Amino acid sequence: MSETSVDEMNFETAMAELEKVLGQLERGDVALDESIALYERGAALKARCEAKLKEAEEKVAAITLDGEGNPVGAKPVEGL
Repeated sequence: MSETSVDEMNFETAMAELEKVLGQLERGDVALDESIALYERGAALKARCEAKLKEAEEKVAAITLDGEGNPVGAKPVEGL
């Protein structure tokens, strides 16, 4: 398990660590206390990945293109 704060991770780093955590939990070869810590870390990593994906979706949704396909600015994202 990484010592890096989940809040400081980019999407790719958080996803890679989440995959490692899931692998350890699926193998079932860790003690109960460590399993609980892994589960908590996994939940935080999952939330981080979801937040980063939402940020990216909002940025993409805010881009508008002109008739030639060039970005012309951002429009507000509904629901925010």
